[in-house]
This record gives sequence, structure tokens and C-alpha cells, in this order.
Amino acid sequence: MDLDIDTPAINLICCEHVARELKEMIVGLQLSKLPEPLIEKESQKMMSGKVPRSFYAGDSRKLAQNLLGKILCCKTSEGIAKGRIIETEAYCGDKDPAAHTYRGKTPRSKIMWGEPGVAYVYFVYGMHHMLNVVTEKEGSPGSVFIRALEPMQGIALMKQRRKTQDAENLTNSPAKLTQALRITVQDNGVDLESGHLWIEEGQKEKFDIVCTGRVGIKAGKKLQLRFYIKQSDHVSKI
Repeated sequence: MDLDIDTPAINLICCEHVARELKEMIVGLQLSKLPEPLIEKESQKMMSGKVPRSFYAGDSRKLAQNLLGKILCCKTSEGIAKGRIIETEAYCGDKDPAAHTYRGKTPRSKIMWGEPGVAYVYFVYGMHHMLNVVTEKEGSPGSVFIRALEPMQGIALMKQRRKTQDAENLTNSPAKLTQALRITVQDNGVDLESGHLWIEEGQKEKFDIVCTGRVGIKAGKKLQLRFYIKQSDHVSKI
């Protein structure tokens, strides 16, 4: 027997269907208003604080180790790229035979006698830009050379700049990291506290540090002033 559309059975089915759809709509609206996961918020908060200038006004050897795990950031018109500092080298003023300051002030090296917490960027072999952080107190030259990063943000941009899809090959050398973050000699002298190039605190974590001789130099090569995070996949290839 065919049921008439106005029968109680049909009306009941229709009411239940409408009620179920309304319930799903209400639940969907409630979920869309839920806050973001607390863990993600906390992680972002921990990585957002800029390192203050006072941090840089210390011994270059200690700072080379203390910079490990911190986040190097660079903002350009293309966007922001960030990488966790994995490997560094310390250069210790006019007593260090491998330092640019060893032979006294020159037009290039004089920046390292100035205020700490600025970028020292120079050009080598007609093709590579090298990034250093000026350290020590003003008047006492020193620097930390940034050798390798772990990509953290703007990875698609880094791949485009480096012309590779291999994430482990983006920033695992001094030349690669400056290319990936688009750091050039135009950034020489940039204030790391207020400029478009800066360093953030990063997440608090424990890791082992390996100490070796520095790379690519002749004088002072045996001095144990190269530092990197043990077992990282992003340490530079020697």
C-alpha cells in the first residue's frame, strides 16, 4: 500500500532528518570556533623572542656554542625564511691568526670593532656570501661564523632559490644558507636587533655539542673553535 505524504509516519521521518542536519550544522560551527592546539601556540611563543643585543657582547667561543639551536631569520620582499642554527665557528679577535681582524682594521674588518649584534657579511671566490655575527664588547673585535642551518620556515622559498627539492641540501653549508635565505653583502652591517635579519631564541632543548678544528683555513686550523649539534642531518659536508 502507498503511503500518503501527509501520513504521521512520513512526517516523523522528515522531522528526524531535519533535526539531524541541524545538529550537524551546530556541531560544525562549534568546532570551527575552537582555539588552536595549545602545543602549537606554545611552540610559536617559544620561537618568537628576538635575541637582545646584550647576548652578543660576550666571549666569541661561548657565543658560538650558545647560538646553536637558535633561529636565524631573514625577511625579504618574497617572504620570511628561517633556519635553526646547527653549526658555527668562533673567530677571536686580533690574536686569532685565522680572523679577519688579525692584521688590524681594514675597510672590510673594521665593523668587528664596532657594536656587537650586527651582521658581518663578505663575498668570496666571486660567488659566495658568508654570514658572521659580530660579538664581544665594542672595541674588542670578534665574530661567530654561521656554517649550517636546519630549514624551519619558508622551505618552499628556499628550494626555489637553491633550485633543489632536497631539504637536507638547502642550508648545510655557509654558501648554501645565505643563498637559501637570500643574504648578501648588501646585508653587511644590518642590526640583528631591529633589522630585516635577526635571530630568535628558539625552543629550549638539550643536545650534545661536538667541538673540532675550523674548516677551510690554514692558520689556526687546529684550534678547537668549530661547534655543531651532534647527530644533526644538516651539518656541513667536509
